Amino acid sequence: MNFRNKFSNFMYGRYGIDQLSRFILGVTFVLCILSFFTKGAVNSVLSLFIFASIVLLYFRMFSRNIYKRAAENEKYLRIISKIKFNKNFSKEAREQRKYYKFFKCPGCGQKIRIPKGHGKIEIRCPKCNNKFIRRS
Repeated sequence: MNFRNKFSNFMYGRYGIDQLSRFILGVTFVLCILSFFTKGAVNSVLSLFIFASIVLLYFRMFSRNIYKRAAENEKYLRIISKIKFNKNFSKEAREQRKYYKFFKCPGCGQKIRIPKGHGKIEIRCPKCNNKFIRRS
């Protein structure tokens, strides 16, 4: 039996690697690079964080509590989806951006589409009737 089969048998029933694990690995790599350029107490703190992130990474990879690790990953993905910009940047949205500007109502947050090229105009929100001035 070669090493690959032994490792595959060992990992059976364990969680493995997911997006959160990849993020932790990236953070660990960045901390390692930063530790090369620091000295003294800062370097020892960075080393502590590197060690903690490696322990956390291995703990998540070899965990048999798959449902809990999947819930952690799902929570991470929800947070990341809120942070990402231009979520709905489809071909249709790109085409509309050529001819329209999009604004958010300061009162209710409603997205409002206004044709470009009309200069400074007063915009009335169709949802809350709030009026505000923007350049189109």
